[in-house]
This record gives sequence, C-alpha cells and structure tokens, in this order.
Amino acid sequence: MNKEQIEQNIRSKYEVLLPLMNEQVRRCWAATEARALGYGGLSVVSRATGLSRNTITSGMRENEEPWDASFSRTQPRIRHKGGGRKSISHSDPTIRNSLETLVDPVTRGDPESPLRWTCKSTRNLAKELRNQGHPIGERTVSRLLKGNGYSLQSNRKSQEGSQHPDRNAQFEYINSKVLAFQKRNQPVVSVDTKKKELVGNFSNAGREWHPTGNPEQVNVHDFPNPELGKAIPYGVYDITMNQGWVNVGIDHDTAHFAGATLWHWWQKMGCRAYPQARELLITADSGGSNSSRSRLWKVALQELADKSGLRISVCHFPPGTSKWNKIEHRMFSHITENWRGHPLRDLGVIVNLIGNTTTEKGLKIKAKLDTRKYKTGIKVTNEELTNVKLKKDPFHGEWNYTILPYM
Repeated sequence: MNKEQIEQNIRSKYEVLLPLMNEQVRRCWAATEARALGYGGLSVVSRATGLSRNTITSGMRENEEPWDASFSRTQPRIRHKGGGRKSISHSDPTIRNSLETLVDPVTRGDPESPLRWTCKSTRNLAKELRNQGHPIGERTVSRLLKGNGYSLQSNRKSQEGSQHPDRNAQFEYINSKVLAFQKRNQPVVSVDTKKKELVGNFSNAGREWHPTGNPEQVNVHDFPNPELGKAIPYGVYDITMNQGWVNVGIDHDTAHFAGATLWHWWQKMGCRAYPQARELLITADSGGSNSSRSRLWKVALQELADKSGLRISVCHFPPGTSKWNKIEHRMFSHITENWRGHPLRDLGVIVNLIGNTTTEKGLKIKAKLDTRKYKTGIKVTNEELTNVKLKKDPFHGEWNYTILPYM
C-alpha cells in the first residue's frame, strides 16, 4: 500500500469515528495511528485528519501516561464551547491585510480558474511578517493563504516562458506605481482581451442544475457558425473599486477596439467614480491589441488622452507573465465560472451573463455589445508616431510610459 492509499485509509476511518470522539480521544487515536505507521507516520496522520503535528504529539504523551478512570468516553466535550487558543486573526486583526499586501505584487491566477497562487514561500512570508511585528509561523501563513483563496500549484505552472532579467523588478515597479496612484485617488485599471468565444448552440464546459434526465441539448460538433461568428470580450477592470467594463466585439481585436473600450469605460463608469481625476494608470500585457510594441496602441491612447483630458500612464507586464494581470483572476475567471455549462447561443446571452457576474467581495461588471467594424493592417508612419506626446519612464521606457493630452 503506497503513501496515498495509507493516507486515504486513515482519513476514511477518521471521518467515521469523528462524531463519536471528543478532543482528547481524537488526538489520542491519531497518536496511536501515527505510532503504528512508524517513521513518517506523524506527517501522514496530520495530512489525513487535519490535526496539527503538535496536537498529535500531545496525544502521544498522553498515551504514555496512566489512564484516568474518571474520564467518560461519552462526554461530547472536555472544555467549554469557545475554549482553547484564539485564531491569530482574532488576536491580530491586521494580519490578513498585511499578508495580502506582501503577496499581491506577485499573485498569479489561471484565467480560467478563480484559484490564485504566489511565488513567495511561506517561510519568507512568515519572516517578513515577523519583521513587521506580527508573531507568526509558516504553517499559520499557509492556513491564512488558503483562507484567502490561494492554493498550492504544481511545478508545471511555475514556468511561464523565458524570464526577463528585470522581470521581478518590473513587478515591483508596477506595484509601487499602482499604490502611488491610489494614494492620490487616481484611477488604476487592468486591461486585456478575454478568450474569444464561439457563438451558437455549442457545448460549454461545466454543469448547471436541470431536472434529472433533461440536460441542455447542444450541437454534437463545434463547427463555427459563419452567421454568428465569435464574441471578442475586451475588459477594463478598476482595481480600486472592484468594478469592470466589458466591450463585446464581433469583428477584430485591434488597438482601436481596445482604445474604444477604454473610452466607453471612462464615459460610463470612470468619470463618475473619479470626478476629480487628472491622470489614469493602465496595467496591460506586453502582447495582443495593447502590445508594448504596437504603434497603433499608442496612437489610440493619444486619442483617448485628447478626448478625456487625462494624462495616461501605462505599465506593461514583462513577456510571458500575463497571469499576473489583475483582470485575469479578479474578473475574467469569475465570468468564466458564471457561464460554465451554459451554451452561449447568441450575443445577447453573452452580454447578459457577463453583466450579471458578481462575487461575494462585491465585484460589479457592466457589459455592452460593440457591433462596429475595426480595420486591420493599419500602418502608423514615423510622422504619426512623433505626433504622440509620449514620455518614457527612466526605468524600462519600452514598458513604462505616459501619454500627455493636447490641451
């Protein structure tokens, strides 16, 4: 029997016996199982039962002491309700926010999943928190991360293409700039194009509640319907307000399409949320319609700056790090979860499902269908590029720059 089978066997026994055991019996039983397994048994039983190693060790010591005949096995509890050590969140209310602040600059998420992970180890996080005055160990950090929606990810997700030597420095630069804008009460948004979706009566991964034996009937093959085409959702996510705008296009994902989406967001949501705004910070990937190398993207931003009167600053994530973009795991993942198992039969369904996506943390999204045509293959001449009032930042000006309005 391998380690996984042993662990599953112990877990099964524990779940059956749990209703019959109080705290003392639980730890003494777990200690007995750990001793029977021998070397490594403590870790196996701890993982299988969720009991801490310290608790099981206490049970081992108790098993070595004479049994108290006055103890009743039928007693449901051996201490008053609410007894025992309080959680660290109770004794240190700011610990969760401090931990989130540490991992936020390097938080990643799969665009198709709400799970998040960080490349910082629990040991280093615990050390940094202790330096800030929070008495905490790495096991407690692990529990807090899980409580905040983080999960352990396999090694295959830790490599995302070739790494630029200044990758981490760029993350820190973006984080510091975001905090500076938020401190001045200026808008900060994350932008990107969500995966293109086939429109029609096609199968959509996931499940919905239906009467037994009466599932949704969809096409056997996912051949694109030329009349319905594809939906192209381009999103703008307000990091501070936890609000989003999605422009659902039907033509091409171009820089002008991205610029039009930002303008619609500013008209419908941005200017109302930030009536005193004088500048805007955009965080974006390095590729796609908002590529750091795209001349047309910079021309589109100049048009946006002129219409809105805002100084538009842009920070691009280094190549191969798109999963760090906030819009991926704070907005797009929830949209995907909301329409899982629901066939995207027409554009109206897509817009409604996006607009009705919410979360327990208060995410609100507005969506609009964009039926305009966006021409591809537009070339921006050197003269047109020189008309863009672009000011590069001292640190990696190809990734970080500001476009000033002609006003």
